[in-house]
Amino acid sequence: MRAKEFIGEAKVGKVPKHAKNAMPGARKTRDEGGYDRTYHMNRMGMAMAMADGKSTKKVDMDSSSWVEKYNTIHPYTKEEDNMVKSAMKTIPTEHDHVISDHRSKETDDTHKHSPMMSFRGYKK
Repeated sequence: MRAKEFIGEAKVGKVPKHAKNAMPGARKTRDEGGYDRTYHMNRMGMAMAMADGKSTKKVDMDSSSWVEKYNTIHPYTKEEDNMVKSAMKTIPTEHDHVISDHRSKETDDTHKHSPMMSFRGYKK
């Protein structure tokens, strides 16, 4: 008996005939390299939702988010940032310091002053 006869991984499976007959079409997809198929399918779903279905033109969206396939860490204080740095020195980590200004600032379109007038007993 040959190993390929009892090892299921030795040959690539084929689409069963009854499945071929039942489907109008099928495509196998994955990200280049096959590292994160879930993230890839999420981005594919976004692109398919934006497509008009009448053409095969590329849609107007980023191929990946700013995070892409990375996790994110959001330290609020200098001490928390130091804790992150310590952890990255301990555990081999591929990283990029995307936002280095650690001050919390309101965006320009945020109302910074209350539009309400003060009233008796309550100051503005």
